[in-house]
Amino acid sequence: MIKLNVCPSTLAQGFDSYSPIALKMLFDGKKVSPFLPFPSPSAEQIEAKEALQNIGRISLSGVQPKFSMLIGEDLRLYYARANEQGTYILKPRPNAYHLFHKDFCAANEHLTMQIAAQVYRLETAPNGLCFFKNDEAAYITRRFDVRSDGGKYQQEDFASLLGYTRTNGGSDFKYCNGSYEECAEVIHKHVKAAPVSLLNFFRLIVFNFITLNNDAHLKNFSLINIRNEYRLAPGYDLINTSLHLTLPRIFALDKGLFKEGMSFSDIHSVQRKDFEEFGKRINLPEKLIERELNRFAGEYPLTKELIESSFLSQDLKRQYELSMNYRRKLLAK
Repeated sequence: MIKLNVCPSTLAQGFDSYSPIALKMLFDGKKVSPFLPFPSPSAEQIEAKEALQNIGRISLSGVQPKFSMLIGEDLRLYYARANEQGTYILKPRPNAYHLFHKDFCAANEHLTMQIAAQVYRLETAPNGLCFFKNDEAAYITRRFDVRSDGGKYQQEDFASLLGYTRTNGGSDFKYCNGSYEECAEVIHKHVKAAPVSLLNFFRLIVFNFITLNNDAHLKNFSLINIRNEYRLAPGYDLINTSLHLTLPRIFALDKGLFKEGMSFSDIHSVQRKDFEEFGKRINLPEKLIERELNRFAGEYPLTKELIESSFLSQDLKRQYELSMNYRRKLLAK
């Protein structure tokens, strides 16, 4: 069994399990173990297959398998069965042939989400890592669309809100249609407190840029209906894709920031002025845009601390830090 010396959620030093803060955020204070009592789905073992045989439908988004999870009476996570409403999503190691460093996808997503929450104070889904019996790491996140009474909040991703499906938009509909400016128009249309959600959306777009997340497609942003009012859902699926892809892009959406699109040369020379223009187009005040871009361009010791405490390999930690520093400097005045 893997031995821990940092919290596998907050990455705070000196913990051999989830810290009290992590337990409160992720599990309502329940002392849930980060160690799963079964091997990973990728393990060629009878025990792994038996653990999976009674679960409900497994969803597969792109190359990332996702499992619905619940907390058992023994305070261990288990796969939700067909008739159970899961309250957590588990993302184990992907198996796609074209990904580099697949063993560290979970650690990468976890680190990126923690930087978003702790350094930049973005609203994100509570998350952490847990470990299969064969020590393989998996990413776990609490579902924000499930109510405390077991019901679900209405949630619509931006592909649906913009009217794009595989039928009318092609196999890559979530990438090749729409722009982030058009997503902002959706927020204007459906969200009563639009200025708040627009600022949060702007922050997510800039954060994705500095952390090299080029998988921020239309289905990775959502509006959620809470108490009969729509708002931008917390950030989810944040990951530095440059660690795993051979040909990383700048933006997930082909059009990039603007509804008229951005040329190939534009996308490869993205700078502060582009985000200033984007902020103006979505009706953010100029002083607010300047403040936010200065914040994301700044250097914070906590970022380095989180990277060093993460579960990435030493080489990937270095790559993560260097790539993020390069992108931050592109936002400097």
